[in-house]
Formats: sequence, C-alpha cells, structure tokens
Amino acid sequence: MQSNDVKWFPAKKYGWGWGLPTCWEGWVVMIVWMALVVAGSIVLAKHLLIYIAYAFIMGAVFFVICLLKGEKPRWRWGKD
Repeated sequence: MQSNDVKWFPAKKYGWGWGLPTCWEGWVVMIVWMALVVAGSIVLAKHLLIYIAYAFIMGAVFFVICLLKGEKPRWRWGKD
C-alpha cells in the first residue's frame, strides 16, 4: 500500500505542469480520461461546436484532478 502523501502526477523537471503518473491511480485516471475524449470525438464527430465544448470541459476536469492529486504547479528549471 502507498501512503496518502503520494502524488499521482509529479511536477515536470523543466517548465510548468505535470509529467506522467507515478502510481496506478494516476494511470487509471489518465486512461479513462483519454478514452472519454476519444469516445466523445467519435460520438460528436458531426457536431464540431459541441465537441469543442466537450473537449474544453474534459480538459478542465483533468486539470482540476491534476491540481488536487499532483504536486503544486510552479515554474521549474532543473534540480531544486
């Protein structure tokens, strides 16, 4: 078992944002999110504006999950 302080999404070494997940929960979230985005593109293929809104909402949801379960975002430039 992992401790509660394990971050699902570690900060990138360079730049701002997060890298690939470090635990199985992060991978599940990312794979499910990607599957929902792909499924939405298939289902909403004929409705471009609705798909754009859907993709924006899905991106916002993933961003919030990364904020809650990842390291605190800040600009990084190599080792601290």
